[in-house]
Amino acid sequence: MTGVRVVRRRHYILALLGILAAGLSAVALAANPNEREVKPGANVQDKDDIFSPDSKIWVLDFRFKDPRIITVNVPGRGRKICWYLWYQVINRTKEPRYFIPTFELVTLDKNTVHRDQVLPAVQEEIIRLEDPTGYQNIKNSVTIYKDPIPPSKPDAAPRPVTGVAIWDDVNPDTTRFNIYVTGLSNGWSLTDNPEKPDGEPIIRRKTLELCFRRPGDRYYQHSGEIQYMPPPNWIYRAVGVKAPAAVPDKKDEKGGEKVGAAPALRKSLRLPLLYDAAVR
Repeated sequence: MTGVRVVRRRHYILALLGILAAGLSAVALAANPNEREVKPGANVQDKDDIFSPDSKIWVLDFRFKDPRIITVNVPGRGRKICWYLWYQVINRTKEPRYFIPTFELVTLDKNTVHRDQVLPAVQEEIIRLEDPTGYQNIKNSVTIYKDPIPPSKPDAAPRPVTGVAIWDDVNPDTTRFNIYVTGLSNGWSLTDNPEKPDGEPIIRRKTLELCFRRPGDRYYQHSGEIQYMPPPNWIYRAVGVKAPAAVPDKKDEKGGEKVGAAPALRKSLRLPLLYDAAVR
């Protein structure tokens, strides 16, 4: 009888531990039910193996919540329906990296393109909803690149930097749209323009593509309509800048460092850390 009691007690303890573990897991999942993380991914146009310790191409991790919709009184614009994307950037490379972002929301059914905007009144309302204590220190697309993203050590908790992208002009009839995030990588490429073989090449930057659907209408816009359509895609996407002329390197007017195509391209893209080999 004693042996049977010991076995029963052991089974009871194991069952109790299983229930407790399941409960803790449920709490962990419920804490951030709409939070998704995108790891760095390779693309055939990468000029280096991004997973190699010696790679010249770096890629940042991206964490986000599905886009949300709020209504805010915007000074000078009146009451506006705004869309926003809460996100975090995590740097798991060895060096600090500047994140100079561009967020483009492209409607696939309405053929419209919307660049994110810095709207302080809307940002304040978002902070009130998403971070009422101010712990996350949510930044916009300008303030987030004032300081580099600090590296996170592999054996330590990540050091995310939180930001928000805002749109106040999204077509209310759209049911399918993508969000393109540029600035998470220094990967870029130059390709010939098929329409102008002798003209300027096309500049493409490594970009994160996130796809969504919204089975709703313009009369009742709310966050619950927006559905994420995985998987995320790492693509090379054309950017709206012109490639500078390939001029020979030469001393600047003050006799300082050499200037040429690569520095000019860095300046045109506003990126301090581009992969120069692509223009050599």
